[in-house]
Amino acid sequence: MFKNKILLITGGTGSFGNAVMKRFLDSDFKEIRIFSRDEKKQDDMRKKYNHPKLKFYLGDVRDYDSIYQAMKGVNYVFHAAALKQVPSCEFYPMQANKTNVDGTSNAIEAAIANNVENFILLSTDKAVYPINAMGISKSMAEKVLVARSRQLSDSETTLCVTRYGNVMASRGSVIPLFIEQIKNEQPLTVTDPNMTRFLMSLDEAVDLVLYAFQHGAQGDTFVQKAPASTVHDLAHGLVELFESDVDVKVIGTRHGEKLYESLMTREEMVKAEDQGTYYRIPADNRDLNYSKFVESGEESITQVDEEYNSHNTERLDVKGVQEKVLELAYVRAELADHLAGTKGNNDDKLL
Repeated sequence: MFKNKILLITGGTGSFGNAVMKRFLDSDFKEIRIFSRDEKKQDDMRKKYNHPKLKFYLGDVRDYDSIYQAMKGVNYVFHAAALKQVPSCEFYPMQANKTNVDGTSNAIEAAIANNVENFILLSTDKAVYPINAMGISKSMAEKVLVARSRQLSDSETTLCVTRYGNVMASRGSVIPLFIEQIKNEQPLTVTDPNMTRFLMSLDEAVDLVLYAFQHGAQGDTFVQKAPASTVHDLAHGLVELFESDVDVKVIGTRHGEKLYESLMTREEMVKAEDQGTYYRIPADNRDLNYSKFVESGEESITQVDEEYNSHNTERLDVKGVQEKVLELAYVRAELADHLAGTKGNNDDKLL
């Protein structure tokens, strides 16, 4: 499928971009293009991997010309460029709009203009029933993609969405914070111990991208089924795993924070197709005849009791959380380093 093809990753220097790049570096792709506005991270990545397949393009999705030029000759696009921090987007919502909505539109139009085969948008649980500017902007990005897909034939660029919950140990996520607090013998700061979050690895996130590339049709949204845990069990699981005795401190819910993550709305659940590991949500591809939206109904949403969220998915206990986080090479390395340091300190005391 990918033999002699070219992949472009927008936001390629971020957590998702790095994970996608590493997965495909030894694949049949002829070239992998990293598109981002951060020259320092690009230089770091260039030196770290020193791979002839990697090509770096400096630009910004807000600038159509830069993304258009980078997509010349490209076959597949994974669009990960976005403003993702909830506080930043709350303080500067128009900046979120420019990157997450306008930038997505620019990337889509550049892909279509360059006859890209497949375009995948990285989205988030926060786009489902959004309550903050980050989620609203990502929801609008999804709407932009689906609306544009209605205007394309099957022979043109296939536009799809992959929607993720919490990705463990990604930049800015809670697991690296908890581990850093444990290593510094500080209390773990938890906003609400009853909050639940999906637990998904970066490798699983890349698997979802691959699945969407292989199986996506115009306007599809793909969601992975994933287990979840309470933040209480996650925090205590890490404290126990790292053989620490630090406390867990409840600091209160932050502005714009949800009690649980939703990956599909109740309305989407009505039409979602269960494909085993994943759900496929087909796009509403009715034409622009407005009467079909106001006069013609579809299946009743009363057929489904609730949305798919981290409260009603498989719930892991503390032991299950520990097994899940130990799947991550990052956690295993941090744990080995921490336990070795602890043993060294104890040996010093014996001397």
